[in-house]
Amino acid sequence: MSNDAVKQEQINKAVWNACDTFRGTVDPSIYKDYVLTMLFVKYLSDVWQDHYDNYVAEYGDTPELIEELMKNERFVLPRGSSFYDLHDKRHEPGNGERIDKALHAIEEANIVKLADVFQDISFNSTKLGDEKQKNELLRHILEDFLQPELNLRPSRIGKLDVIGNAYEYLIKNFAATSGKKAGEFYTPPEVSELMAEIVDPQAGDEICDPACGSASLLLKCANQIRKEDGSKKFALFGQEAIGSTWALAKMNMFLHGIDNHKLEWGDTIRNPLMLNENGGLKLFDVVVANPPFSLEKWGHEGADGDPYDRFRRGVPPKSKGDYAFILHMIETLKPSTGRMAVVVPHGVLFRGSAEGKIRKKLIEENLLDAVIGLPEKLFYGTGIPAAVLVFRKDKTDNKVLFIDASREFQAGKNQNQLSDENIAKVVDTYKQRDTRDKYSYVASLEEIQENDFNLNIPRYVDTFEEEEEIDLMAVQAERKEIEAEIAKLNEQMDGYLKELGYEV
Repeated sequence: MSNDAVKQEQINKAVWNACDTFRGTVDPSIYKDYVLTMLFVKYLSDVWQDHYDNYVAEYGDTPELIEELMKNERFVLPRGSSFYDLHDKRHEPGNGERIDKALHAIEEANIVKLADVFQDISFNSTKLGDEKQKNELLRHILEDFLQPELNLRPSRIGKLDVIGNAYEYLIKNFAATSGKKAGEFYTPPEVSELMAEIVDPQAGDEICDPACGSASLLLKCANQIRKEDGSKKFALFGQEAIGSTWALAKMNMFLHGIDNHKLEWGDTIRNPLMLNENGGLKLFDVVVANPPFSLEKWGHEGADGDPYDRFRRGVPPKSKGDYAFILHMIETLKPSTGRMAVVVPHGVLFRGSAEGKIRKKLIEENLLDAVIGLPEKLFYGTGIPAAVLVFRKDKTDNKVLFIDASREFQAGKNQNQLSDENIAKVVDTYKQRDTRDKYSYVASLEEIQENDFNLNIPRYVDTFEEEEEIDLMAVQAERKEIEAEIAKLNEQMDGYLKELGYEV
């Protein structure tokens, strides 16, 4: 292959084809971590070698000087731990052990940026089969990533986002094949795009996702800022409960070239780790999340004594943690600039008891800004429709905008999607904050009170389509015409039968 700039599709196809090594032998929920980690190591190795070769071309083969210059890189690649070192020994026994040692060496050499990233994955695991099968699988995956299409040198691929995009492409494809577990690590990109545009992050903002998954939603917010003015003046924060998913998020940030982030591994509700210097919850300009729907065992047992007073409006039900995440997010909003968007199942809009009381207080405090209904089958692992709730600390009125976008989508075989036009319509309606026939409605506090603080969207947005009035006289006339036509056809058929000698 030539050194011409590679197309994104080529890299995407090549990394997805690399999964063939595992298919039929290892479950996708297991091998996704191996493929994504190998892509990460290959990228580090290619960037390191590319920069090293550039220095050799510029300063000659002076190892000591070049080694000193390489200390200015974003990362350190220790001797013997590159992809190419591993590939050279692929035919020897012990591939799993060698790869694990290389990962640990990379982690140790980049302890600030990559601490613990590889601790939840082992290429030497029995998940990959017995020693012989494991060694063969890993030999093949090393060979897969040496394909010309996966030469990831910056001098060849140009923009760093090509790699980040390939990483996101892999995560999306794994989500599509992972069933219910997909929701643990991925939000569909068009939903992330919609939420990012709604909260409108600005240069200088601190942005947090307390259930960050693989960090795709945080990255969409970062892209919003970079798209406007190219600014890198922002900071991303996130927390993720599942260790392997947190590792994906760390690698995802790295591959997108974003170092101004802080991602923590832990349970946000039981043990929030985004704290200020006084030990209280850190506050943010923007908070976004797609938390697990109606999570059971979310931490109800410790909610009454919560040291951060997040549940002063009420404790969510023991078996449904939706409002636990909502209340946590609201408590982390800055008083003057704070705005947030959160994906929720529709039950959050109308369920009563404890949730009804919490919902009532949030509305009375004038924090709820908008309720946006989304189409069904948008999210991996569930076909149910969801909604996005938007809260703001800087509201200028006491009204709530309802948008019913449930019928605005591009239908797919297994998954529906939001088109650019669908997203633009929602965002424009949100910004204009107006009532549009059968699509949106601006409700006053009094109207919501009259509905007992039930936020079910059909109570506010009338999408009823009147059936066309039937002209009975026209129907009768049409029926007579059809009957006359049938009689004529019957007469013709009788004639044919007689000609053939049949009794009629």
